[in-house]
Amino acid sequence: MRVVRYFAFVDLSGFTTFLDERGDEESVRVLTAFRSAARDVATDFGVRIAKWLGDGCMFVTVEPNLIVSAVLDLQRRIEELSVPLEIHAGIAGGPVILLEGDDYTGRPVNLASRLADWAGPHEVLTTPDLAALAPDGTRADELDALLLPGMRTPVRVVRLLRGGLRAARPTGGEAASGLR
Repeated sequence: MRVVRYFAFVDLSGFTTFLDERGDEESVRVLTAFRSAARDVATDFGVRIAKWLGDGCMFVTVEPNLIVSAVLDLQRRIEELSVPLEIHAGIAGGPVILLEGDDYTGRPVNLASRLADWAGPHEVLTTPDLAALAPDGTRADELDALLLPGMRTPVRVVRLLRGGLRAARPTGGEAASGLR
């Protein structure tokens, strides 16, 4: 069945290195804090955690403004909890196939995943249409179009920054184009 959904992939930046350096117990503490914050955000914003992905998760909703606000709020909560790792995220949406009642397949799912993979620490990357729904006080920097792995054509991308955060890398030019 074809449906319209909005997706966010959120991940802890540098978790593998953190685990290697700090060990299992400290890593579990960080994951527990992250998962607790993600659950709270899902409840507060009415988005669903579709799946856990190790040190990350996939959110899904039918309301595009909620997914954008939820991811930015999760970023804020992780910082307030003094979790020693930052999150990075990708957000996209549109028509997808609902597969076997609880999974999704289609370009928006893949795009959200690829944007999360591309994003650096503190970065939330999304499409221009979803960036327009960001809450007041959010800075939106349009990047050069990105040719993301598996995508045939470059994708217009916007970096969202909550008030007070600085960009992890330049807005345009060589840092944002091509394959990584």
